[in-house]
Amino acid sequence: MGLLQQCLKGIILLQLDFEHEVIVIDNASGDNTGEMIKKYFPSVKFIQSQKNLGYGGGVNLGIKAAKGRYLMILNPDIVILTNEIGKMINYMDEHPQIGILGPKLINPDGSLQYSCYRFPTFFIPFYRRTILGKLPWLKKKVAHYLMMDWDHTQNREVDWTLGGCWLLRKSAQEKIGLMDERFFMYFDDVDYCRRVWEAGYKVVYFAGTEIVHYHQRSSAETSLIFGITRRVVREHIKSWIKYFAKYFGAPKPNHEK
Repeated sequence: MGLLQQCLKGIILLQLDFEHEVIVIDNASGDNTGEMIKKYFPSVKFIQSQKNLGYGGGVNLGIKAAKGRYLMILNPDIVILTNEIGKMINYMDEHPQIGILGPKLINPDGSLQYSCYRFPTFFIPFYRRTILGKLPWLKKKVAHYLMMDWDHTQNREVDWTLGGCWLLRKSAQEKIGLMDERFFMYFDDVDYCRRVWEAGYKVVYFAGTEIVHYHQRSSAETSLIFGITRRVVREHIKSWIKYFAKYFGAPKPNHEK
């Protein structure tokens, strides 16, 4: 709850000079988030889900309730210190072919956080979770997937960006539809970006911003073998299988020159 308070406080302190609404979805957390919102952030619209719908399901509740021409999807562990939102909106206005704009994310210490990726091959999650990923030739494959082959200082079309911070064009969302709730956790953002490309829009990494993300990849940091008893790891594996089953035999969208 502390990260959510920090996120909301940051947004309010920006004093955005355009019409907007802030919506918080509580995915059955049971931690009295609603009371905190009512006490400290009365202008925020709060939606309480009676069950945990997963990440995509929670986002879908917000999408259905939102009225703006752009939807900014944020995890509670995001902190926006300056008016990066305005910069992103201006860029989207200037480039109507973009469906999703993913900002440059940085760690709390100011270092770059890798937040845009190429579409995964089937074994990439396996390499990232096992010691095999330390082998030189497989390490190169993982680095290619993470797009570590460029300095992230330029705007660039990418396969997909981390769903924890998106600016999504509402008209594109209406064409594409809601997030696929079969993915309870993980691969929902990969799937949605792929659908954005398939619908004729672009996914772009926007280096003109710096947004802080207190991100912990607990799934990737846990061994596949020893982490199987943890729900977060099991959900990652299930989504991994569902994603590749969904797109089995289908060509990936190809935008790279």
